[in-house]
Amino acid sequence: MIDFTFTEEQEMFRQAAREFAETVVAANVPEMEATAKANDEVVKGLGEAEMMALTIPEEYGGLNLGYITRLIALEEIGRVSVATAMMLQVFALGIEPILLFGTEDQKKKYLPALATGKRLATVAVTEPGGGSDPSCSRTTFFRDGDDYVLNGRKCFITNSHIADTITVLAKDGDTDDPRAFSAFIVEKGMEGFRPTHEEHKVGMRGCNTGELAFEECRVPKANLLGPDGKGMRVSMAAIGMVGRGGMVGCALGLHTACLEASLKFASERILYGKPISNLQMIQSKLAEMKIDLEAARLLGYRAAAIQDQGGQAANEFAVAKYFSTEAAQKAAKIAVDVHGGYGCMEEFDVTRYYRDAAVLGPSAGTSDIMKVIVARWILKPYRR
Repeated sequence: MIDFTFTEEQEMFRQAAREFAETVVAANVPEMEATAKANDEVVKGLGEAEMMALTIPEEYGGLNLGYITRLIALEEIGRVSVATAMMLQVFALGIEPILLFGTEDQKKKYLPALATGKRLATVAVTEPGGGSDPSCSRTTFFRDGDDYVLNGRKCFITNSHIADTITVLAKDGDTDDPRAFSAFIVEKGMEGFRPTHEEHKVGMRGCNTGELAFEECRVPKANLLGPDGKGMRVSMAAIGMVGRGGMVGCALGLHTACLEASLKFASERILYGKPISNLQMIQSKLAEMKIDLEAARLLGYRAAAIQDQGGQAANEFAVAKYFSTEAAQKAAKIAVDVHGGYGCMEEFDVTRYYRDAAVLGPSAGTSDIMKVIVARWILKPYRR
């Protein structure tokens, strides 16, 4: 028998996450929308509410509550601000390589401060010439005594200008082997490292995205993450499970917000002397949103459950990421349609949801890439 119920601890955490989102986060959404900057009060609040400690083991100051709880947190925060959920999701993506591949010294050095939010994290893989294909990375490294020296540029990096701890993927410049990648922990302030251009996205304002430059950036040997030459495995293991899983949480939160806003508006908007929720066409739209949301939740939490049980769920997360982000984008369009002319007015939150939804698709792998991953998975038994 499959148990679809959350534990008492998980339900308590859901309530705590919702309360945090509806107070601390909601109060700062207008400023984030106006400035398009990460909000210091929200970032500080995430640390104080222990939202950054969810997957970190207790011996390093974390809560060790697992990935279902992380998905719950992202859904609840994303319901109020998907920009904030995105910032938190990429933070977890940044620390996952340390959790999976870090040495004991690296874990002791970085994880306690990350668990409290005193340090922020991200991962830097994407480059201008190879978003969906990280093997095209042109950021290189060479060895110089006890240091590695990095040169190159990363783009579309979430938390780019606020992160203190960055997991960076680079290619070995001393060999022609196209598979020779390594991963490194780069710290803010290291010689030769600097954030450069900051992007201005159509949505998710308040979630910082930008470019990072590495110009003769010296990284000590102690900051090599995982085995030398195995950097692609380090990076993709985190993206496949945590990156795509996090995007599911962001999508669920946004989808829920779209549905709730549409239900409220349809029940209050009077047309022909009755609420428009009485109209069958409106009911059809609302029902479609609800059906898609429930299906997305089942796919996402199923994959997270496999992960919590120690299983590999990269393929299941690809399915969930594709369906949930596509469904959230569809829900945002329906929400605008339900609001009619008011759906074009910025005083209504659905305009923000519509803009935010546009950023969901390409993040952590486009929908087309998710279908490629799923196709490879299901065709594997038939390959000759």
